Amino acid sequence: MVQVRQSTIVDAPIAQVWQVLRDFNGHDRWHPAVATSTIERGEPVDAVGSVRRFCLSDGGELREQLLAMSDKDFTLTYCLLEAPLPLIGYVASIRLKSVTDGDRTFWEWRSEFEPPSQRRDELVQLVTRDIYQSGFAAIRAMFGAPMARAQTGPQRASPSETVVAAPLKAAIATSARTRAIVVERYGGPETLRLADIALPPLGPSEVRLRHAAIGVNFIDVYCRTGYFDLLKPPGVPGMEAAGIVEALGSNVRDFAVGERVAYACPPVGAYCERRNMSTEFLVRVSDDISDDVAAASLLKGVTASFLLHEVHPVKAGEVILVHAAAGGVGQLLTQWARRLGATVIGVVSSDEKAQIAGNLGAHHVVVSSREDFSQATLTITGGSGADVIFDAVGVDTFAGSLNALAVRGHLVSFGQASGAVGAWDIDRLAAKSISISRPNYGHFTDSQEKLGRNVDRFFTAVREGAIRVGHPRRYDLAFASDAHRELESRRTTGALILTP
Repeated sequence: MVQVRQSTIVDAPIAQVWQVLRDFNGHDRWHPAVATSTIERGEPVDAVGSVRRFCLSDGGELREQLLAMSDKDFTLTYCLLEAPLPLIGYVASIRLKSVTDGDRTFWEWRSEFEPPSQRRDELVQLVTRDIYQSGFAAIRAMFGAPMARAQTGPQRASPSETVVAAPLKAAIATSARTRAIVVERYGGPETLRLADIALPPLGPSEVRLRHAAIGVNFIDVYCRTGYFDLLKPPGVPGMEAAGIVEALGSNVRDFAVGERVAYACPPVGAYCERRNMSTEFLVRVSDDISDDVAAASLLKGVTASFLLHEVHPVKAGEVILVHAAAGGVGQLLTQWARRLGATVIGVVSSDEKAQIAGNLGAHHVVVSSREDFSQATLTITGGSGADVIFDAVGVDTFAGSLNALAVRGHLVSFGQASGAVGAWDIDRLAAKSISISRPNYGHFTDSQEKLGRNVDRFFTAVREGAIRVGHPRRYDLAFASDAHRELESRRTTGALILTP
């Protein structure tokens, strides 16, 4: 049995290095020998027992299984299941330790295996040089450190000359590729196609992100159908995601590799494993907010923030009606408006959703499949009507919403899940002196000041308990079309995310 042990020092904090290495499906993003990597059966990347399938740069394929992982000890162990080389019984482990001098990281990579005697030296050299030392060099380059010789530990084999891989910064910046969902033409969910695409060179003020979770929102549907012109086919949809910074443009000083960030803004392009993004609209994600929650709620939370505080600043004592109160934005509006002192009427389509809206704090819940929400609202308010109605449904509810408003009431139409409302004679609004708003998300988030104000307001509300964000429903990136079908069916409650 041969034992190989290699180690090096990475000029980065241990948490940042571990964030990269713990991703059992992440080698294709940093190791020069790996072209693509896929976790079989869509299992989580940190699930013990998960199997990754590599396609190597030379065309070979291999499969490895995760045997153990500890975030506390910064260790993981894996074994080789299939390979084009006879590395019999190959078991390897990675171990990180903090180096207090300069907040650096000690990384040990070791393995044991049984090679055929006639190929012993060849295979030991391959593992030492082409796997471990090339990997060390890649990670050092990713974190911006100069190339240095790896430290060679004891090994029961003939020592081989240390070969240092070429710096990878140029490769990261110019030749990266990613899996992505591409809209080839406007249309239904079937137009969402998984493809392998090239990423453009990293701009001076951009960072390259590796997504951990991607938000699915109705604005993505509008982009896919062509109702919004944010996406020009062929293009990648999506405006919301969370992940880590993988590489930095030459002018970036405010972010570091390994830092957790999120965004909820144009340009579209979030439905992918990796992307380039301007730092202008990135927000840092604190440790008390998970990637899933950030990706599932940031866009919806920013939307709820400007709807409740800028489009119609809700006052204590007002009566508000929230359509789709069990949906993604609806849940946030319901909780937040109650916290602001409003009386909340939640409109839902089923008894199951009624229970959700009630649990979130709606004072009154109307099930629209069996009663007219407009008449129910007038009954609840003693004929006065609602002061403001937040309507993301569209044509199916527009007329009823106008009827359910109070004198000088405000209809905020911020979506059209059931279709466009069509043309209306504005003279009809005079009967109650009704005002109507049709806010555009981009107009409330098109500067760092605007976006930052709403992000801070939302995250503060989450931390203070004014808003509870539920666990989102997860879909593999490859099944984005299924997520869109569920969203458009209006059968969903809460948020949906894609996992790359």
